[in-house]
Formats: sequence, structure tokens, C-alpha cells
Amino acid sequence: MKAEEINTIFREAITDYHLHDHVDAVRPDRHEGFQALLYLKNWIDTVQWHLEDIIRDPAINPAELVAIKRRIDASNQHRTDTVEQIDEWLFHSLEGVKPLENARLNSETPAWLLDRMSILQLKIYHFLEQLQRTDASPAHLDSVKQKLYILQIQEEDLALAYNELMEDLRSGRKYMKLYKQMKMYNDPDLNPIFYEKK
Repeated sequence: MKAEEINTIFREAITDYHLHDHVDAVRPDRHEGFQALLYLKNWIDTVQWHLEDIIRDPAINPAELVAIKRRIDASNQHRTDTVEQIDEWLFHSLEGVKPLENARLNSETPAWLLDRMSILQLKIYHFLEQLQRTDASPAHLDSVKQKLYILQIQEEDLALAYNELMEDLRSGRKYMKLYKQMKMYNDPDLNPIFYEKK
């Protein structure tokens, strides 16, 4: 899939979320295979985006703040797991490709590049939303337009970078390795807060 098609799936997930605009909205069962993973990835990002907004409410009840912080931690783990699933899918799709003798390793895997693209779609959506505000000052709207312009250039650049990376991987000019993130804070055997209390 090209980056443009992937961004379409990300935008679809964002639009679907905003039909209910609630962090507990039920995720629609859309797509299959790789496309379903992409949709899930952006849905996780979209819910987390709104959890991050909620947690910044200065009037939030401390108990709710702690509950949401824990939910964000769990979401971060789910996000990482999903990125790794996407990388595994892409890695297996390249199994028949023999790297060229001078093939280079890319510093970023394709799925972590897709992670940045997914977040960028959320930024664009919410900056466009800001332009609809009737209570905002002209200065605020001008600032939003300038930032949105830069985000849209970044969207083109990341799409190009993804397409070129996938082309390089398919041609053998680059190769990829699978690395797990090895998160420690959620692992009861690695986080001393957990294992020292056993």
C-alpha cells in the first residue's frame, strides 16, 4: 500500500471516532488484515489523543486523573504492540527479497514511520477543527493556518519518505530488522516497583 492509501485509512478512523467523540466509543469493525491493523493503530492514537486532553483539565478529580493516567499507560503499550505487529506484517511481506550487497539498514522501521504519519493526521484534523471556531481571534486563526500549512508539507514529506523506504526495501537497496521496544515499566519482572513488593 502507498502512503496515500494508508493516510486515507487513518483519516477514516479519525472521522469514525468523531461520530461519537468519546474515549469509550466502540471501535467499528472495519477492514481486514493489514488495513485492519492500520485502522486499529490510528483508533488507539485517536482515543489516546483525547485522553491526553482530558487529563490536562485543571479541575479534574485526582482519582479520575490517576485512572486516566493508567489508561494512557495501557494505551501506550497497546500502541507499541500494534506498531510491532505492523512491522512484523511488513517484514514477512518482504521475505522473498534478497538484500543487495551494498544494502543499508534504515534507522527507523516502516511501522514507526507510520506511527508518525498517524499522529500527524490527528494534528491536521484538530488544526482544521480550530479553523471552525467562531470564538477564536483573527490572530489565533492566522497562527493555526500557518501551523496547518507546515503540517500539510510534513504530510507530503512523510508520505514520500514512507513510499521511498518501502520501494528501497522491496528492491533490496535497504533491509529491515525487527526489534521489540523492550518496555520495562509495564513488566512486573522488570519494574522494581512491582518486583520489590513481591
